Amino acid sequence: MKNSSKKIANEDDMRAEYDFADSKPNKYAAILKRQERQITLEPDVFKVFNTSEQVNNVLRAFINAIPKARRRTARTV
Repeated sequence: MKNSSKKIANEDDMRAEYDFADSKPNKYAAILKRQERQITLEPDVFKVFNTSEQVNNVLRAFINAIPKARRRTARTV
């Protein structure tokens, strides 16, 4: 077993050789934000709806069944 008494670096500690002075913003960040969202279905739900198309169709039908006065406005994330 290795010696565990070594000092563990704090999350804010960074080595001097890491230089981000020439770094640039991620040009793909906006695209990644617009990509599909992922949700996890419970196993019992997955047994009934096992494709995203099936889930989306049921959710759209549910949304259309809700009176418009009760619907929330669309959120932008």
